[in-house]
Amino acid sequence: MPNPYGAPEISVKEVHAKQEGGEAFILVDVREPNELELASLPEEAFISMPLSDLRERRLEAVPDALNENKDADVVVFCHKGLRSAQVTVFLRQQGWNNAVSMAGGIDSWAEEIDETVGRYKSM
Repeated sequence: MPNPYGAPEISVKEVHAKQEGGEAFILVDVREPNELELASLPEEAFISMPLSDLRERRLEAVPDALNENKDADVVVFCHKGLRSAQVTVFLRQQGWNNAVSMAGGIDSWAEEIDETVGRYKSM
């Protein structure tokens, strides 16, 4: 399902293929720190850039790994893909033209790639 922000997306299967193929890209998690306890990829696999921090500090919240190369391929993810789509649009507006949102977020990752990352409990 396309996101309402019009952000370009990549599927979890495509992200996994990039990882397996050794392609260079930066994986950015925009979820809040407490969400990492619910479901998370291995810590070395991604950089954290919580949306709340980005909203408050704007470009100052962007980690050095992103600032060093605006031409890098960037894959942004969250729980289900909405916040990552917002951040992807923001990053593209700021010059990161190769930023994409991971459709379905970590929830789709757990469902389609690796269930050991965990899933959020239903409310």
